[in-house]
Amino acid sequence: MTPDPVTPDPVTLAILKGRLEGIADEMDATLFRSAFNPIIAEAKDACHGLYHAETGETLVQGTSGLPIFVGAMAFAVKAVIDKVARDSDLRPGDTFLFNDPYEGGTHLNDFRLVRPIYRQGALFCWMASVGHWLDVGGNVPGGYNPKATESYQEGFRIPPVRLIRDGVMNRDLVDILAANSRVPTSNWGDLNGQLNALDLGERRLAALIDEHGEALVQGAFDAFSARAEALMRASIAGLPDGTYAFEDVLDNDGITDETLTIALDLTIRGEEMVLDFSRSSPAAQGPVSISRATTIAGCYVALKHVFTEVPANAGCLRPIRFVVPDGTLLGAGAPHPMAGYTETVLRLVGVIFGALAKADPARATAAPFGTINALSMAGHRADGSRWVMFSFFGGGLGGNPESDGLNHANNPISTATIPPVEILEAAYPVMFTQWALRPDSAGIGAHRGGLGAVYEIEALVPASVSLLGERGKVAPFGVGGGGPAACNRFSWETAEGRQFPPMVSKITDIRLEAGRRVRLETPGGGGWGDPAARDPAAAARDRRLGYVTGAAE
Repeated sequence: MTPDPVTPDPVTLAILKGRLEGIADEMDATLFRSAFNPIIAEAKDACHGLYHAETGETLVQGTSGLPIFVGAMAFAVKAVIDKVARDSDLRPGDTFLFNDPYEGGTHLNDFRLVRPIYRQGALFCWMASVGHWLDVGGNVPGGYNPKATESYQEGFRIPPVRLIRDGVMNRDLVDILAANSRVPTSNWGDLNGQLNALDLGERRLAALIDEHGEALVQGAFDAFSARAEALMRASIAGLPDGTYAFEDVLDNDGITDETLTIALDLTIRGEEMVLDFSRSSPAAQGPVSISRATTIAGCYVALKHVFTEVPANAGCLRPIRFVVPDGTLLGAGAPHPMAGYTETVLRLVGVIFGALAKADPARATAAPFGTINALSMAGHRADGSRWVMFSFFGGGLGGNPESDGLNHANNPISTATIPPVEILEAAYPVMFTQWALRPDSAGIGAHRGGLGAVYEIEALVPASVSLLGERGKVAPFGVGGGGPAACNRFSWETAEGRQFPPMVSKITDIRLEAGRRVRLETPGGGGWGDPAARDPAAAARDRRLGYVTGAAE
């Protein structure tokens, strides 16, 4: 029986906070070092954390894991809790595995492992790992199928199931996973990396509890959440009461070339906030709908960007009510395809930035580039072996009250890094012939946006190519008089000349001959403030470095 929680004194609480976050950080590092897949090993597309025994709420997260995963994992852990309640069967040594995007978000490539942590025969908390596996079947290598109209076309879907029972792995399940991937060895390596991370985390947590006792550690968990709630309430109370509306659009859903709206009515009343997305478009036919869990996770990420002083755990969401109607773009269910969830979450984050900018212009940040540009290239090497390359790419972040936006940055939904060109060229039969900043791609302003990038990739063997991107029609917005950034642009070479996607930012089934190239020109970030107020020295430096050529100032 777990003893009642004991609240630590402030010094002990600070020590426990550092120790617990260190456990999650070490779990992250263990997976990053051992994963076979560059998207985890190099890009760090994964995360680990500790979760509440009864509710699944986030208790502790690391500093290097993806925030969007941390927000969604609470729903994933709750899905396992609900399964256990139905089955009435949970034992020490169990580990659950699943990738169901409707049970804790996000899309089929993101595999979750959830493990109960027991102390003295009682469930103490949950520990979880999530990582992006390279290929999970479906019509398009890498899983980003811009033509999918149901999840079955994106890959195989696994509900919460026991991978490990009483410490023994279910090899039949592993065989099923391997049989449904184009690159089973990569997935096997990532699976073992996640299991090793959980094993290490369990040992580290046990040592910590042995040192301080269950009651004190449980009291620390409670104190972390209470402090996050109190700081979030204070932050909200510092904003003026009122309702602030903002909306933005997606290019299309990959099936019908019509824009889709993400609309927010943000209401502040005292120390509470309501995020109402009722005016958003209905669920899409193509792969850009997201689940309610992913929507709330996206809101969590956006608010953490704005209220940086608030600790990252479930307590920060307690003063916030979410209105996400079922059947909308942000509240979709099975079997809606969700491979492109990143694009929708990025627009969601931008919309929250836009609404909060109306509430508090001093915190206003212009829109970031707003697309990961999920590019998949695949084929067979000269020896006949199969290869699948998936990568995402950078762009410019929005200008803000203090500075220009970052050039060639990653998107604000994660702390992942863009995979290095050297790693991609070493792992796959491709050659990058250009990797550079994109001139004139940033929105102008007193503080301009960051620059986007230009990537050109040559296939060294014949390859199939797919892209699931965004911001090809409507550019990232500026705020406070700042200008919009450049739009996204993708093209590829053929014998008939350079080609462009009919859907602007989404295409599949490109057949690229050896020696031919694809070219991706990513958006910059929007500008902040009146361009006439820009420091002349900064403007001169932009021209000298070639950031601005005269087409946009």
